[in-house]
Amino acid sequence: MSEFLKAVVLGVIQGLTEFLPISSSAHLRIYPELFGWGDPGAAFTAVIQIGTELAVLLYFRHDIWRIVSTWVRSLFKPEYRGHLDARMGWYIILGTLPIVVLGVLLQDTIESHFRSLWLIGTTLIVLGVVLGVADRVGPTDRTIKQLTLRHAVLMGLAQALALIPGVSRSGATLSMGRFLGYDREAATRYAFLLAIPAVIGAGVFELKDVPGGDNPYGWGPTIVATVVSFVVGYAAIAWLLRYVTTRSYTPFVVYRIALGALTLILVGAGVIAA
Repeated sequence: MSEFLKAVVLGVIQGLTEFLPISSSAHLRIYPELFGWGDPGAAFTAVIQIGTELAVLLYFRHDIWRIVSTWVRSLFKPEYRGHLDARMGWYIILGTLPIVVLGVLLQDTIESHFRSLWLIGTTLIVLGVVLGVADRVGPTDRTIKQLTLRHAVLMGLAQALALIPGVSRSGATLSMGRFLGYDREAATRYAFLLAIPAVIGAGVFELKDVPGGDNPYGWGPTIVATVVSFVVGYAAIAWLLRYVTTRSYTPFVVYRIALGALTLILVGAGVIAA
């Protein structure tokens, strides 16, 4: 199979898995191994995620514009400072700091040890159980209007765990949000807004490694995969977001545990390399 066809497949996988709490980065690490293609690398994974985040930007463009414009006004006009959108701007900025700081400090580890399928299989299972527990025991009486700075930062810390493939940005943030008592809609909304600067920032940072580094595909296939992830992601985002905000997380928990267990079994049996 040509590199471009592989890129199309990986772009579809990214577009379908980014918005679900099942870890798109884990899928981009596991499925290429199952197909016999090898690890696409951290740079390829980070860059094509820009495609799905551009889909988020387009889908939430009105919300994002309102948040950004209100936040900017609040810097100069005190009457805007108590507005939810102004506060949301600060929450997203401060909530993004943990993943930025840890991402810079752990860059070498992220691109090497964190890509071990032993670790990814384990985190799929463990964080899947955490997601299931959070969805069952967490109260659901808080809405997005009740989001506080402390809770925003705690969800940002949870998001930082997604530097390990298999954790899932949305899964970790949703789990923390549910433990803190937010309903699924509030937790999902904040999780997606919080991911935008982190994912786009990581993708831009990794652009320098596209023609080399650990990316076996190069510019052409990487661009194709990014475009495909955008198209598939935008086509699926409305349905996927509606599903995540209104349904139990149990199917995702079961899937995560099954995929994690299968990964560990195949690695242990020597079918795929760790």
